[in-house]
Amino acid sequence: MIGNASASEGVASRSPNVIIIVTDDHGYVDLGAYGLSGDIRTPHLDALAKGGALMTQGYVTAPQCIPSRAGIVTGRYQTRFGLDENHRAPLDLKEVTIAERMREAGYATGFVGKWHLEPNRNSRFWMERDWSEGLKQKNPRVPEGLRRPYLPVSRGFTDVYDGTMNTYLRNFDLEGNDLPLEREVDQETFRVDKQSEAALAFIKRHKDEPFFLYLAYYAPHVPIEVVKKHFDRFPGDMPERRRWALASIAAIDDGVGAIVEALREYGIEDDTIIFYFGDNGAPLKIHMADDPFNKPGWDGSLNGPMVGEKGMISEGGIRVPYLVYWKNHIPAQVYEAPVLSLDSGATALALAGVETEPGEIDGVDLMPHLVGGNTKDPHETLYWRFWGQSAIREGKWKFYELENGVRMLFDMDSEAHETKNVLKRYPEIADRLQQKLERWRDAQQRPGFSNKFGREAAWYRHYFGVK
Repeated sequence: MIGNASASEGVASRSPNVIIIVTDDHGYVDLGAYGLSGDIRTPHLDALAKGGALMTQGYVTAPQCIPSRAGIVTGRYQTRFGLDENHRAPLDLKEVTIAERMREAGYATGFVGKWHLEPNRNSRFWMERDWSEGLKQKNPRVPEGLRRPYLPVSRGFTDVYDGTMNTYLRNFDLEGNDLPLEREVDQETFRVDKQSEAALAFIKRHKDEPFFLYLAYYAPHVPIEVVKKHFDRFPGDMPERRRWALASIAAIDDGVGAIVEALREYGIEDDTIIFYFGDNGAPLKIHMADDPFNKPGWDGSLNGPMVGEKGMISEGGIRVPYLVYWKNHIPAQVYEAPVLSLDSGATALALAGVETEPGEIDGVDLMPHLVGGNTKDPHETLYWRFWGQSAIREGKWKFYELENGVRMLFDMDSEAHETKNVLKRYPEIADRLQQKLERWRDAQQRPGFSNKFGREAAWYRHYFGVK
C-alpha cells in the first residue's frame, strides 16, 4: 500500500508539486549527462541530472507510444488492461489515472502536449464500432463528441492544452486565463516551444497551490519541422535528420530551463519534484537513412550502446533517458538500479498521501530508494510483452522468449550486455525465468503473446542474428 511519504528522509512537510516530462522517441544516448554523445546540447537537463538522480537503467513498459503512455498515466502495466500496442487504443474508461487520484487529493492537474490515448482511425476500437452508417468511409477521424470521454479533460486533468503539431484543444490561454474548452490553430509557433509556453502558463496559474503537471513533448518524433533558430545552433557536416534531433531536443532543454527558472521565480523550486524520461527508444529503421524530411523514418535520435530500437523490447527500444530532480530533497547521485516509468506516478501518489490497494498499481515509490536509505532494488522483476516478443529482467539477468520459440539470456551487468547470449552457459537460470515470464504473460488481459512473431524478424536478424 502506498501511504503518505512524509516520513521519508528529505521529503517536504507540505504536499509537493509534481511535474512529469515525457519526450517522444528519444534515444538513450541523447542526454548530455550520460556523456555518450559529443554533439548533444542539453545544459539545463544536465544541470538537473547533476543536482538530482540520474538513472542509468530507466525503463518504459513498451517500445511504442500508446502502450508506453497508457502505463505512465495509470501507473500499471498496460498489458493488464489490454492496451498492448497502438492500434488497441483508446485507454479503457474503467482505468483510473494518476491525475484522477491526484485531483481527488486536492491537486490542480494539468496536461500539455501529446495525449495519444483517445480513439484513432487505426484502432480496433474504431474499426469494430459502426458509429453511423458510412461514417468510417466518409470521415476517418473519430467525431469529437465520441472522443470527448477519452480525452485528458475527462481523465482527471483540470487544465488541458492538448495537441501535437498546430492544433490544440485547450481550456486556458498562455496568459493564464480560463477559457471554455475550445480549439486553437497556431501555424506559427514550433510545437515544442508552444508546449513549453503552455506548461509555463499552467504553472503560473497554480503556483500558489499543489499542482500535478504531465508535460508530453512531441519531439524528437517525426514529422520534422525546420525551425531556423534551433537548427542554426548545430552547424557542420552531419545527417540532416541528426540535426533535427539535436535541434528539437535542444528546444526541449530550453523549455525545461524556462520551467525551472519559473519555479525559482515563484519560490517553489524546493516544493517541486521533476521527472524526465522518454516514452521509448529512437526508431533507427536499422540503417538510419537520412531521407528527405517529407518521409517517415529515423528521427535522428540515437540509442548509443543499447542494442535495437523502437518496436523492440531490447534495451534500444525500452531503456530511455531518465532523471529525477528535487532541490534540497533528493541528493545528487547516479542511480544504477533498474527503475520504471510507472514509478513516477507511484511516487507522486505517495508524496500526495494517496493510498492504493496492494497490487492496484505496478509502480514503486522511489523516494525511500533515493533519499531514505533503502538499498534494495525498487523492482524485484520487470516484464515486457510487445507483439511477438516477451522478456523478464531480474537482477542482472534479462531473459527473452519470442513467439517463434527463440530464447535468449543476457547478463546485463557484463560489458557484453545484450551482445552475448549466455543461455547455454546458464540453462537453469533461463528455465526458471521462462517459467516466471510465462506465468506473468498468462495473467495479462489477453494471455500469452499479443501477436505472432513476424514484423520484428528483420530487427532480430540484424541485431541478434536470429530469425
